[in-house]
Amino acid sequence: MRRARQRVTRPPRRAALGGALVVVLLAAACGGTSGEEAPTGPEATEVADTSTATDGEDRAASGDPGGPSDSEDGDGSSDGEQPTVGLDPAFAVDPPGRLKDLPRTADILVQTRAGIPEETLAEIRDLEGVQDVEQFSMLQVGIENRVLNLAAVDPASFRRFTPGQVPQSREVWDRVAGGELAIAPELQKKLPIDEQGFVELDQGSPQVHLGALAPQIENAVDAVVNVKWGEELGAEPGNALLISTGITAPDKVVKPLTALLPRQTSVQRLDSVARFGLDINAKQTAFVVGSVSEAVGVFNYTVLGGGRIAPAESWVRTHITTAQVPILGSVTCNKAIIPQLTAALREVVETGLADEINPGEYAGCYYPRFIAGSTTLSNHSFGLALDLNTPGNQRGTVGEMDRTVVAIFKKWGFGWGGDWRYTDPMHFEAVRIVDVR
Repeated sequence: MRRARQRVTRPPRRAALGGALVVVLLAAACGGTSGEEAPTGPEATEVADTSTATDGEDRAASGDPGGPSDSEDGDGSSDGEQPTVGLDPAFAVDPPGRLKDLPRTADILVQTRAGIPEETLAEIRDLEGVQDVEQFSMLQVGIENRVLNLAAVDPASFRRFTPGQVPQSREVWDRVAGGELAIAPELQKKLPIDEQGFVELDQGSPQVHLGALAPQIENAVDAVVNVKWGEELGAEPGNALLISTGITAPDKVVKPLTALLPRQTSVQRLDSVARFGLDINAKQTAFVVGSVSEAVGVFNYTVLGGGRIAPAESWVRTHITTAQVPILGSVTCNKAIIPQLTAALREVVETGLADEINPGEYAGCYYPRFIAGSTTLSNHSFGLALDLNTPGNQRGTVGEMDRTVVAIFKKWGFGWGGDWRYTDPMHFEAVRIVDVR
């Protein structure tokens, strides 16, 4: 529901724009095989060094934010550098800078008619299973017989809930902070965008410039502006929430959450269980074939929600172990690959390249889940994949991984994501089981 407001009519803006349209592709979850997760779209090109990659869930599990170093931002610019977007300052907010917090899964969307008070927010945050909450404004905008779900947000915090590499793309969120519009790429040809890149979101409002094509939260948000644009468009302040439930199935949070909210509140699950109609009570079985099939065997699991799964406890007991390995220290992986992982890391040390692997940037091995946005199991589910040096080796880049280290890992039976059609240079996965003698 839109609230009444007074409006000062302004002429359409034609400000000088700083830079071309930012385009960011959606990277699926790390841990698939070559070609499994390649993005599509004939016109899309990615922004180098801006992916969050795919390992937001892995890093959340390990406690490693996996962001850029303090000396460099996600887009390679220095901390002090300001965005170059020259738009109407009346619609600009402070630029968010680089991502400093963990990415979050967008598991539940809440929409109310009025803003949600602070005391209710505090109760929601305290609910068992709630990992994080983001409050923002949501409104529906009708453009040429099309209704868009438009989110008016704080770019610095909302970005954590967006998919794939989008959270880490500083340029996208600088554009939103600077007063530009970010939309899902598939909408580009469906909106009345003029030749200079401007679109009118609401009759009588100034025109907003399209600054970024970036995947948004599926089935929830089509387009994003900052909070000043939300005020201009009459968005009800704080009438929406995104809730991340971490490793807890979202359906377990919905009932107590609903009890805290007013009647006629919309509570929508966004996780893969809801989207793909998976039965969380049904046991699934994966029969792995190939050179590592013996390391997996028959893999029984149940779906938890939010893209996560629960392997049978008996499988975990017989296949997963925690062990000490060179450089990384304690790792939790499939028992079958511990010898060859140890051998590979030992050879890295013996070659004098131990400093090329940063144990503080290790993002985990065993993490049972689907590849993001799909019902395909990640190789992390089997404990057969690991991610190294995450900040400098994001999806779609050549990465900074030392190529001698890569060669050593290949020698010991690991495939490297840097060889994939859509690269993932942080990612190594067992492609064969090696007998270490």
